[in-house]
Amino acid sequence: MHIVYVLRSKKDGRLYVGSTKNPERRIAEHNAGMVASTQHRRPLILIYSESFDTKKAAVNRERYFKGGGKAHALLKNLIGD
Repeated sequence: MHIVYVLRSKKDGRLYVGSTKNPERRIAEHNAGMVASTQHRRPLILIYSESFDTKKAAVNRERYFKGGGKAHALLKNLIGD
């Protein structure tokens, strides 16, 4: 099972989208400062996730959310922003 996850920075309110097979470990890495793109935006909280059967499907969804435009609008609707 592969997961697409969305984190929100408690510091600046910005979102981060990622994918992983082990969301608990990955979120812990984000909050420990081990991920360069989020190390200065800690703490982060999980606000949304989706499960996929394949890594390819999860990566495609992650890329879609990161693409902007309509994808950003859909993501904001999904998380209730």
